[in-house]
Formats: sequence, structure tokens, C-alpha cells
Amino acid sequence: MPTVIHMTRAEALRQREELLERAGLSYERLRERAEASALPLDQLLIWHTVEGLDYLLSEE
Repeated sequence: MPTVIHMTRAEALRQREELLERAGLSYERLRERAEASALPLDQLLIWHTVEGLDYLLSEE
């Protein structure tokens, strides 16, 4: 059974910022490097999580 995580919009925004800090890159730079397939695995996983959060945040 899939795991469901419930969080507020504020929590999602905070998590997004924390992930970008952990990646050590701005959103724009992370996106550019992802598009160029130039991210190490840890940053690629962060990128996918940020993309998912962005999708969820756009739904509200």
C-alpha cells in the first residue's frame, strides 16, 4: 500500500526550501543541471522531490 503524507501548504514550501538548501543550488541552477542530465544521484532525487512539491503546490 502506498504511503500518503499529509502536510500544509506552509510545510510543503518549507520542505521545498530545505531541499534546495541541501542541494546547494538555486532552483534555476538545479533545473538547468537536471535538464542537461548533469546531476549526481543525490541532487537528482532532490530535483524529483522538488518537482513533485511544485506540482502539488500548483494544485491549490
